Amino acid sequence: MARKRFNPLEHLPSDARLRQLQIVAQRLVESLLAGNYRSVFKGTGIEFDEVREYVEGDDTRLIDWNVSSRMGQVYTKTFREEREMTLFLLVDLSASLNYGSSSRSMREITLIAAALLTLAAVQNNDKVGGALFGGEIESWIPPAKGRNHAMRLLQDIISTTPSTEGSNLGSTLRTVRESMKRRGILVIISDFQAGDYQRELSLVAKRHDVIAIKVSDPVMRGLPDFSLLSVSDSETGRTAILDGRSRRFRFEFEHFWNQQRQQWLRECGRQGISAIEISTVDNVAERLIHFFRRRGGRR
Repeated sequence: MARKRFNPLEHLPSDARLRQLQIVAQRLVESLLAGNYRSVFKGTGIEFDEVREYVEGDDTRLIDWNVSSRMGQVYTKTFREEREMTLFLLVDLSASLNYGSSSRSMREITLIAAALLTLAAVQNNDKVGGALFGGEIESWIPPAKGRNHAMRLLQDIISTTPSTEGSNLGSTLRTVRESMKRRGILVIISDFQAGDYQRELSLVAKRHDVIAIKVSDPVMRGLPDFSLLSVSDSETGRTAILDGRSRRFRFEFEHFWNQQRQQWLRECGRQGISAIEISTVDNVAERLIHFFRRRGGRR
């Protein structure tokens, strides 16, 4: 598809736009709270506190046998509610997301989704951080609280231009796995047009609550009517002429993208990862709100 050039200055949110995003983010927060905010995310509600002597009535499944054997009497583990959660965003900035057949590019959808989730975390006084990547990690923002920190993350998403081609999701996931020792909520925003990331995704999903947001465009579901069309690859710059009159070509094109989508959904399902698709023609906030309501209901 023809490359749609992204101009960061052109898309820099004004104060009015940021205020609008905050209003919509508040709706997202209210939706999460309505479904019990913490229950929407798995495994982040409690953390280990200490061990103490076992008393009658304690859950025998929580007995710490290692400590008990050393001390010569029975000890049990105790837990407490974890009062804060950490949201960490993996944001794909590769050139393939610059495309958009409508008035918005996939990268703009990526920004809106990241902004809504970031501001929602701020509203709930949670930590938020992120890794912005293309062929390599371009920016790493450690998790922290506060609106100023959140604005820095969003500004980096707006202004960062990848220095290398491609989308190295696998390497980014490995860095996250090695760096984030405590369990958190990991949100990947990407078109997932990357190779060899499945093993790292599986390993990360064992420790963190992973949500995969696949950004797409209607063209990936079906080509519009055309006869001949000159297109270029966003990553390599290679050009080609497509013949829209060919039934075989249209079938193979649509079959390819459908196969990619089904493979992605199966992979997420196997790893227990929540998957959501957002197109350039979707209302991003409504899609996220619907997703979290449905997810909260399942939990």
